Formats: sequence, C-alpha cells, structure tokens
Amino acid sequence: MPHPVDVHVGKRIRHRRWLVGMTQQQLAQSVGIKFQQIQKYETGANRVSASRLWDIAESLDVDVSFFFEGLTSEEEAQQEHASSVPADILGDKEALELVRSYYAIPENQRRRLFDLARVLSDVA
Repeated sequence: MPHPVDVHVGKRIRHRRWLVGMTQQQLAQSVGIKFQQIQKYETGANRVSASRLWDIAESLDVDVSFFFEGLTSEEEAQQEHASSVPADILGDKEALELVRSYYAIPENQRRRLFDLARVLSDVA
C-alpha cells in the first residue's frame, strides 16, 4: 500500500504537469525515463527518489518544496475536512481547469472576474 506522502507527491507532480500543459510522455523524456514510470509516480505506486524529484522539479519549473506543500498532520486534515473548501482543491479537475482558464484571460479582465467572484461568494 502506498505511503500517503508518496501519494501526495505524485498528485502534486500530476497537477503541476497538467497546469503547465505537459504530457506524461513529455515529462518522461525531459527527465530521461519512460512515461510508465511517471504514471507510477503520479499514483504513488512508486516512490520518487530525491534526485529524480529534483529533475522533475526542474522540468516543471518549480522548487522541490512545491511537491510537499499541503501536507498536513491528521488533526489539520480533519479540520480542513470540516471547512467548505476541499482539502485537496488541486485534486478537483474542474478547479484546475478554472485556474488554467483564469490565467489565460488578459490581466485587466482577470481582475474584474476576480472581483465578480468575490461578490458572488459573499452573497452565497
């Protein structure tokens, strides 16, 4: 059974890869491995070595610490579960698609959309 940290790191790899629009094949080529290994990393089936994680971070243009962001203790996870925002918001494909679309909008329009979303969330 995969360790929860390995699963978390794998999800963060998948989310970052998806956000930058890179396929598993492209990431694998960039790192020098087969895409099946990327699949295993992303599911947490295989652990990512420190040196491989370093290479993946460089390929995805993030710090290595990015893959560990959001790791919480069991108590913090229970508190997050009680809130209205999902603990793993990056696990929601719709949320990721929304973020991608948001950053594709010109900056001045993005600000207006952000203001609208804030008003709508206050009303809800």
